[in-house]
Amino acid sequence: MIFTDDTVEAMRAAVHLVNSAQDPDTLATASDFDAFLTAFPYTGRLDRDPAELDAVRTLRPRLRRMLLAPRDEMVVGINAALKDVTFDAHVVRHDDADWHLHAVSDERPLAERVLAETAMALIDIVRADEGSRIAVCADEECEGVLFDLSRNRSRRYCSTTCTNRNAVAAYRARQR
Repeated sequence: MIFTDDTVEAMRAAVHLVNSAQDPDTLATASDFDAFLTAFPYTGRLDRDPAELDAVRTLRPRLRRMLLAPRDEMVVGINAALKDVTFDAHVVRHDDADWHLHAVSDERPLAERVLAETAMALIDIVRADEGSRIAVCADEECEGVLFDLSRNRSRRYCSTTCTNRNAVAAYRARQR
């Protein structure tokens, strides 16, 4: 395993959140937000109100810049994020997760906790010099972000949709 489970989950949530801003926006409604929170079950306070949804939606461009920045610029983004959170670091064990670090209190706003968890995960990425595992989708019509955990770093597309679209296009090109 390259990264700990909490790093992987924080990165998957951040990538999903960033990709939700593509057209069509998949984090536009309360039901979209509920689906996000079901897929990525953040512990702690969840208001599930329009203000919380708006705060999480507003975070997406910042997360995108942090994820796609070159290593040294990524550190600048991480440091800025760490300045913007109120730390209350503590080690916890919950659900099926073993002991791990929560950087901020579970009572802090969700957007702040997402920012903190993403920054903490990116610290692991930077320390391992594995920033090349974060990339933009190879589909020419897509701007999605991907987090490649494959052994040989072979992932090129952000979703099954993009993978299939490109496989069909390549097949059709070969048939011509």
